[in-house]
Formats: sequence, structure tokens, C-alpha cells
Amino acid sequence: MQTPVFVTLLGLLLGLALGAVIGHFLYRYFNAERLRSANLRADEILRDADRTVDQLRTQAELQLKEEQVRLHEEMEQETNSRRRDMRRQEERLQRRQETQDRKLEELDSRDKNLQKRQKNLDKRIADLDKLEDQHRREMERISGLSSEEAKLLLLDSVRDETRQDMARVIREVEAEAQAEADRRARKLVTLAIQRVASEQVAETTIASVPLPNDEMKGRIIGRQGRNIRSIEQATGVDLIVDDTPEAVIISSFDPVRREVARLTLSKLVVDGRIHPARVEKEVRKAQEEVEQVIWEAGEQATFDTGLQGLHPEVIKLLGRLRFRTSYGQNQLYHAVETAHLAGVLAAELGADVRLAKMGGLLHDLGKAVTHEVEGPHALIGADIARRYGVPPKVVNIIAAHHHDVEPETLEAILVEAADAVSGARPGARREALETYLRRVTALEDMANSFEGVEQSYAIQAGREIRIVVKPNVVDDLAAIALSRDIAKKVEDNLEYPGQIKVTVIRETRAVDYAK
Repeated sequence: MQTPVFVTLLGLLLGLALGAVIGHFLYRYFNAERLRSANLRADEILRDADRTVDQLRTQAELQLKEEQVRLHEEMEQETNSRRRDMRRQEERLQRRQETQDRKLEELDSRDKNLQKRQKNLDKRIADLDKLEDQHRREMERISGLSSEEAKLLLLDSVRDETRQDMARVIREVEAEAQAEADRRARKLVTLAIQRVASEQVAETTIASVPLPNDEMKGRIIGRQGRNIRSIEQATGVDLIVDDTPEAVIISSFDPVRREVARLTLSKLVVDGRIHPARVEKEVRKAQEEVEQVIWEAGEQATFDTGLQGLHPEVIKLLGRLRFRTSYGQNQLYHAVETAHLAGVLAAELGADVRLAKMGGLLHDLGKAVTHEVEGPHALIGADIARRYGVPPKVVNIIAAHHHDVEPETLEAILVEAADAVSGARPGARREALETYLRRVTALEDMANSFEGVEQSYAIQAGREIRIVVKPNVVDDLAAIALSRDIAKKVEDNLEYPGQIKVTVIRETRAVDYAK
């Protein structure tokens, strides 16, 4: 019984051994076949790569040769073109030289003819002079006056009569036209001003922040001045800490920065914790508050003028005008006032009221970004309005209100007039004393520089100049011309708000004594 089992096991073991040997030989055979196939594939890839490299090299050589041929052809074409140009220039110069030679010959011939004619003409002139002397001596003998005396007497008589007639006609025409124009313009402007009431606002370049006590000044300055330096750097203003009791002065020509600094410093003083990190945090909060104030101011302006629906960026720029001034006049209030005045004038004349009001409100839009963009504020504002979908007629009103472009509509002229009325009314704008005195002095010096002026007086806060002339030097006609010349010189050389009236006074006094 054990022998068959043993034989079976032995058979199994021999079978396993034989299978392992066969499997080993098969494994080596297949590996060898895979290796041979991989080598063949690699050789084929290398042969393909060599063929590709040869093809690319051949193509590159062909392209290089073609490029060389093309460059050579272009060079030859350019050389031929330059040769042709040089040949044409040489021919042109040759023709010019020949033409010049012919002209010189003609000029020589003409010069000879002119010399001959000049000799004949000189001889005739000499004969005529002799005859004229004979006639003049005969006329002087008959009239008893010399020729110069008679000529001056006639010219003086004609000049006096002509000047008197011209002066009278000019005065009559100007008086009639000015009276009618003044009457109608005064009526419209007076009506507009009566219906529009605006507050007078004066801005300064400094702001004051009250302090609870003088000890707070030391905390604002900080150790070795680190706090005050961080405040000035973060806000872009100058802090003036002096002997002023319980107050710090903020100085800056940028009102937005000044307002941010004022809010920041007020909060720091109330909180009491003043250090650089706290300063930066409060500055960010103050900037957000000022941006909110700017947006609300712009929305309020559109609401006051009934022009809702403008682009948000336009409203934001309008709000920034809340912090801009011109001669002390707040630009946002000036824009609103101009819009109301233009609307009233448009209503009286039958023009487009909404168009006039929108042009008046947006006419100084460029002043909100004047320091950021180069160019006149009228053209800058027109470009901004055009980008944000403002109607083309309003864009023209904005660009034309300082004559940078020609006005295309009646509303543009009305906005220009409303702008002048808003800026020139008493109390609307102010000037520094030195600037005012310099302008008035320059105005009087400019008038005194004209011949025949005896005295000049700048009155009405520099809005009118009265000039007294010498009556024996300046007559009525010359007085009219003198007023125009002085007004033109003032327009060209001085900068001023509104307008300046030039009045020339000529007075003739006859004095005698009864004995």
C-alpha cells in the first residue's frame, strides 16, 4: 500500500521539477525574444531619428539658401532704387542749374533795361519837379500862404469834423445796443438770482483739533516724535504743535487729507491710545468715513438738482468737489448753484432745462481729478463725462464753459453765464490780501502805461477801473479806443474772477475870471 503512494509522490515531484525546468527555459526564451524585439525597435527609432535629422538639416540648408537669395535680391533692388533716385536727383539738379543760369541771364538783361528806364524817369522827374516848384510859387504868391501851412490847415479841419461825427455815431450805437442788452440780461439774471438762494462758504487750508489738556500734546508727539511722524506719514498732512492752548493745528492744501487727519486725530484723542499701529488703523477708518461722506454729498447734489440716474463714478467725482475750493468758494455748492441758475435762465428763454441743469452741475467735474491728469479742467471733465455715458450736448457744455472749444448749443452759453454769475457775486469768492493788492496795483500800472492817461483808480474791490485822461491829448474818439485797448490788455495779462469794467473819463474845463 505504501509503494503506490510513494511512486505517486515521486511522479509528482519529478513532474514539478520538469515543469520548473521547462518554465525556466520558456521564461529565458521569452525574455530573450522581448530583448531582441526592443533592440530592433530601438535600432528602428535611431534610424528614423537619423532620417529626420537629415531631412531637417536639408530643409534648413534649403531655407538658408532661399533666404540668402532673397536678401541678395532685395539688396540688389534697393541698390538699383537708390541708383535711380540719385540719377533723378542729379538730373533735377542739372535742370535747376540750367534754369538758374537762364534766369540770371534774363535778370541781367532786365537790369540793363531798368537802368535805361531809370535814367529816363529821373530826367522826367527832374522836369516835373521844376514845373511843380513854379506852380507852388505861383499859388503861394496868389494865396499869401505857404503850401505846408495850407495843407495843415485843411487836414486839421477835416480831422476835427470827422472825429466828432465818428465819436457821436459810435456813442449813439453803443449806447443803444448796450442799453437794450443790459436791460434784457439784467432782467434774466436778476430773476434767476432771486429764485436761487445759496449760502456763502469760505474754506481755509488749516483745521484745528481741540485737546482735553496740554498733556495730550506730548502723547501726540510720542517718544522721540514717532507718533506725530506716523500720523503725518499716514495722512500726508503737517501737524503743528505749538503754544496754542489745548489745540493742534492740521495744515494741508488737500482738503480730503486734512479731513482724514482731523477725524483720525479726534478719535485718537478721545481714545487716548496713541501709537503707530493704532494710528494706521484709525486712518483706514477715517478714509472709509470720508469716502462715505463723498458719496452722500454727490447723491445729495443730484437730488437737489433733480438729476438722479447719473453713473456712480460721476456721482463719486461730484462728491469729491465737496472738498475742493476756488478762491474760498466750495466747488460742490458752486456746481449746484450754477445748475439752478442755468435751469432758471433756460426756462425763461425756452431752452432745455434738464440739459442746462446737468451741464451746470457737471461743468467743473474735471477739478476733482485736476491734480491727477494733465490738461485744462474743462477738457478733463468733458473726457470723464464722455467715458461714463453723459449725453454729447452736456459733454460740449463742460468743454466749452472756459472757451476751450466752441459752444454748440444755447444751453452751453447759459451755463457759462451762470458759472460767471455764481463766481462773481459778492461774497462768493475771496482772495488773499497780498494777491488782491498785487492785482489792483498791476491793474492801475497797466492803465497808467498808456499815453494820455493822467490818473487811474481801481475800485469795487478791483472789479472796475476808472481812468482820467488828459483832454488835450485824448479826444472823444481816442477815449473809446483807449478803453478797448486797456480792456484787451487786462484780459491778456491778468487772471481774475468775473469781469472788470474799464471806464475812461475825459473832462474839458473852461475857466475864466470876471474882473
